[in-house]
Amino acid sequence: MNNTIAIIPARGSSKRLPNKNVKLLGGIPLLVHSINYAKANKINKIVVTTDNKEIKNIALKNNVEVIDRPKELSGDLATTVSALKHVLKNVKEVFENVILLQPTNPLRPKNLLKEAFHIFNKGNYDSLMAVSRNHQKFGKIINNKFEPFNYKIGQRSQDLAPLYFENGLLYITKASLILEGKILGKNNYPFIVNHPFASVDIDTKEDFEYAEYLLSHHFE
Repeated sequence: MNNTIAIIPARGSSKRLPNKNVKLLGGIPLLVHSINYAKANKINKIVVTTDNKEIKNIALKNNVEVIDRPKELSGDLATTVSALKHVLKNVKEVFENVILLQPTNPLRPKNLLKEAFHIFNKGNYDSLMAVSRNHQKFGKIINNKFEPFNYKIGQRSQDLAPLYFENGLLYITKASLILEGKILGKNNYPFIVNHPFASVDIDTKEDFEYAEYLLSHHFE
């Protein structure tokens, strides 16, 4: 993966699960799962962007570079792409591709990045995102009445038209697109992931406990 940088954005603040990025999952800080995943995939340049000293120290102890994120890019309204853009403007090297690994998605299938990156390169896409199939029956409540959105009353779940959700496991984007302020381009590939890890996105204590359960059962 030459000319590729893996960026892990990890803010210090979290309202629903305080200090989640340093909370121990399987005996190591949440953040380190994404660091280890990048290392396992032999990405030479791994950068953590953060506004937090504890997160910075953990990243440095794991031998990855840290870019200090300014306050204006660290608030609740700050976008992920603004942090990625800040990293690209502050590293010495120039990169062609950016791999975004969110620490709140610590569990990823072993071969996910290898397979996704192969498709990304082969198809000459400008971005790639991991998505998963949804099997729920959605509807809207209008004037206190439930109106089905993606099905008809009585329709079986297995007969639903396929809908997919952005699971957050992985993003690959051309660096030039990030510098334009975009994570996903027009030529974006939706990489389908059907795996229990796709349902893990840690924002709450319950999310964390579910991740611990999956990790303890040794899924790959």
